[in-house]
Amino acid sequence: MLKKLQSCLAVSVVALLGSLAPANAEVTVDFWHSFGGSSGKALSEIIALFEAENPGIKIEAEHVGNYEDIITRLQAAIPARRAPDAVILEVTRYGLFAERDVLVDLTSYLDADPLRDDLYDYAREVGVYEGKNYIIPFNSSTPVLYYNRAILERAGIEGEPSLTTFEEVEAVARQIQENLGDEGVFGIAAPGQFARWGLVMGNDSNLIDPATGDILLDSPKTIEAYEWMSSLVYEHGLASVDAVTAENNGRDAFYAGNVGIMFNSTGNYTSSRAAVGEDLVVRPMPCNKACSVPIGGAGIGILASSEQEVQDAAYKFISFAASAEANAIWFAATGYMPINRHTPDHPVAIEALETQPGIDVAIKQLDYAQGRPRPPVVTWMRTSEYDLWEATALGQRKVTEALTDFAARTRTEAARLTH
Repeated sequence: MLKKLQSCLAVSVVALLGSLAPANAEVTVDFWHSFGGSSGKALSEIIALFEAENPGIKIEAEHVGNYEDIITRLQAAIPARRAPDAVILEVTRYGLFAERDVLVDLTSYLDADPLRDDLYDYAREVGVYEGKNYIIPFNSSTPVLYYNRAILERAGIEGEPSLTTFEEVEAVARQIQENLGDEGVFGIAAPGQFARWGLVMGNDSNLIDPATGDILLDSPKTIEAYEWMSSLVYEHGLASVDAVTAENNGRDAFYAGNVGIMFNSTGNYTSSRAAVGEDLVVRPMPCNKACSVPIGGAGIGILASSEQEVQDAAYKFISFAASAEANAIWFAATGYMPINRHTPDHPVAIEALETQPGIDVAIKQLDYAQGRPRPPVVTWMRTSEYDLWEATALGQRKVTEALTDFAARTRTEAARLTH
């Protein structure tokens, strides 16, 4: 059945993108996503615009949970034949489903779509696994450094401090802690997993080599980065332990004015600004030994189990969501990076760039942003890494020992998944 559906793809896409005529009868696309709050409102606006332009297509959107919730639910829904037609998939995790022929290869769609030439290079590359295109980015991000100017000023830090190395970041966090710690203010939030990956890359390493698939968890520069991150919590007490066991606690403490510095996704820009206001400052991630940041976020894929007309309608929505008009709405409302070259020139984006200081940092980081590996082992590795981080940040295990062991287990799991 799958091969038959895929063989029809090239023919159907010509008709779809050539005529762009609405279907004779309404086609419903069940779409799972992970967006709530202001992001959910922006998504609803995009869907409403699409449906207004395409009266023959209905997007039935369902908020399923976070990225991991989607993976878990999708794994259960596929064998039960209750999978959606389209789904948001995090950019390092979709390979798990591409490997199993669960997702439609979108290459023929994209090759026939004028949108292809409008996408940034990274936006075309991030959806490619084993030479085929399985997702089109929707919400793309990099980690950035946020700080609360008012907290730094209260701690006696004047002007704009240099925060380009681990040493400089730690020095500012320490001064905050020394002067405001008695008030319950921590210097820095314990970095979440996306930020941890970014800090490893800023130390000129990686967790897994995107090009070769080599496991780099036990490389010296990866170990060094984890030792520094762990020391912020266990050794120096500059970050609260409760943000180690529940990553959102650090973010929420920053929002509440109880943390001076936070590494987090550009997708947190809008909520950070709403909480901190004019005192929010956004800076690039530290270039401790290299200027390099991971591309995060997610893209939309189409399930191969859906009927052909539903797949066609789903791609039409994906293409619209990646247009400059829709992407500008998304960028302005959330702070996620533009994926379309024309987005920054759209009036909605221009206004955001003029009125929301710091929202442009993610765009500036594009020069050294890199896609991450996507083989199936990444899903296992990312899920398992939380326990490793907790053990090292809380001082329960030495970093070198923990990462050496974790690297060996990851290599074993990678070998198992390739057979």
